[in-house]
Amino acid sequence: MTNLLSVDSISKSFGDKALFENLSFGLQQGDKSALIAANGTGKTTLMRLLTGKDTPDTGIITYADGIRIGFLEQQPDFDPNLSIEELINSGHTELMQAIRNYEAAVQQQASSSAETAKSLENASAEMDRLQAWNYDQRMKQLLTMFEITDLNQRIDSLSGGQRKRLALALVLLDEPELLLLDEPTNHLDIGMIEWLERYLSQANITLLMVTHDRYFLDRVCNNILEMYQGEMFHHKGNYGYYLRKSEEREENLRIAAEKAGQLLKHEQQWMRRQPKARTTKSKSRIDAFYELKERANQKRSQQQLQLEVSMQRLGGKILEMKQVSKSYGDNIILDEFDYLFTKGERIGVIGKNGVGKSSFLNLITGKEKADKGEVISGDTVVYGYYTQEGFRFSSEKKVIEVVKDIAEVLPMGDGRSLTASQLLSWFLFPPKMQQQQVSLLSGGEQRRLYLLTVLVRNPNFLILDEPTNDLDLLTLQTLEAFLQQYKGCLIVVSHDRYFMDQVVDQLFVFEGEGVIRGFVGNYSEYKSRIEETQRIEKEEQASQLSQQKKEQRNATPKQLRKKRSYKEEKEFEKLAGELEKLENEKGQLTEKLSTLSDYQDIETAAKRIEEINLTIDEKEMRWLELDELG
Repeated sequence: MTNLLSVDSISKSFGDKALFENLSFGLQQGDKSALIAANGTGKTTLMRLLTGKDTPDTGIITYADGIRIGFLEQQPDFDPNLSIEELINSGHTELMQAIRNYEAAVQQQASSSAETAKSLENASAEMDRLQAWNYDQRMKQLLTMFEITDLNQRIDSLSGGQRKRLALALVLLDEPELLLLDEPTNHLDIGMIEWLERYLSQANITLLMVTHDRYFLDRVCNNILEMYQGEMFHHKGNYGYYLRKSEEREENLRIAAEKAGQLLKHEQQWMRRQPKARTTKSKSRIDAFYELKERANQKRSQQQLQLEVSMQRLGGKILEMKQVSKSYGDNIILDEFDYLFTKGERIGVIGKNGVGKSSFLNLITGKEKADKGEVISGDTVVYGYYTQEGFRFSSEKKVIEVVKDIAEVLPMGDGRSLTASQLLSWFLFPPKMQQQQVSLLSGGEQRRLYLLTVLVRNPNFLILDEPTNDLDLLTLQTLEAFLQQYKGCLIVVSHDRYFMDQVVDQLFVFEGEGVIRGFVGNYSEYKSRIEETQRIEKEEQASQLSQQKKEQRNATPKQLRKKRSYKEEKEFEKLAGELEKLENEKGQLTEKLSTLSDYQDIETAAKRIEEINLTIDEKEMRWLELDELG
């Protein structure tokens, strides 16, 4: 296997904070690796080091010669004054230059000089190397896939989600040999994520990615790199394998700490009565004592979030939506929507980007007004609304000041109370970090702080809009555990299928044009139901069509105007065979289409199906004409 990337003993610090020291790992061709670590431990920094956007304090990063690298940043940084088309042209300078060189060489090919022939040969070779022949076609397909349609739109008019999707499309457009992806599923709807899963699962793609999406991670990756307590652990397997190995390591650490604690008691007695004159042997034993003490005191650093909060009890009336309609121009979000929410409901909201999921949440909380109908909240309802945009903290404020502005003390569900500092510690913000300015927190740490500011208000109706973006896996696991025990009402909009499976038991499926369908069950159950329904429908359609064709071909005309000629009889028999072959090919392609991941293969298959349909229509018309002749 070809080694594409080697990282040898790199370290990185910011001021007196060491993110990691002496990290070493490598990537071979075909590896699909995920980088897992807690927020604030340097995942994004490491990705920037790998792409040369930052430099390590020590160590060496080496790539295979001539390798093409694609990097998707967590927060893409584009020139806001450019249009999308200008950004594409400026961001693919090597490829665009190759296209211009080829076009210039073609225009000069009328000259028969050896120099012109050599120029065309070189330009063609460069087009081959960069795979630039179908550049325009690939660009349109990918931009359409990621819902980027207006190339004249300026970057500064795009939402954060649109910028992320544009950045991902541009990275895939280059078809790099090594992909470095920082949270690639953020701002993608579930359909896009499932397409990206299939695309990245191709054998010829090598990637290293940071992601919190556990289904995505489990289905795409075959190698896990875990940054834990400043070290890099390698797990050859998917996410499920990593979980088992991580739990084994934690158990081994616990057992080792218990054994060290037992031995420590014996050594402590020796230390108390040690002789004043220290021999070389006793000094060695003293040094070993302090090492033993450190092991005995070692505790699991991955603290568990404690999210058990007190909340006001919900009354009989919670929330009712009566004949609610909402639209933005031609985009219909709700069309006379009716629903009466009851205690303990746990609803997941899914649908493509742009169908109005966030607007639906804003209508419930009063951030937006309905065009028609009523949204009526009960008197005892206290909303906790975690928005996709997040809370805009003052960057100069200290972390503890953010919480104290809301509450100095938080009552817990078991009757205890926590100070703001204690609460922050439980949320993985130790005392030293509490005194830091918010601007020094990582993106994931700021999202975790925002989550705390929502829960500290003790809501009894939680509304979470894409809560999993940028949160680390530990935070997600403990948030899931909290939501599973949460007694209030819950509405979640999320593209994280694993998260949805854990916390909701029914769905609102936004299909567009104001159509919202209910489903009792989680996302995986919904997906299975849809796939089974589609399979049955395809089988029924194929059976009906086959029966119709059979009846048509076996039917005896009641009136015969004239007989078929010998030539027409042969054509009639040939058409029957050709139609059967075309139907078989169409069926095979339709079945194959659901398994394809490469967009070029998908387009080729779809075009062939379209050609077959046209050919079948033409041949069936001729077959019917000949059939009438008898």
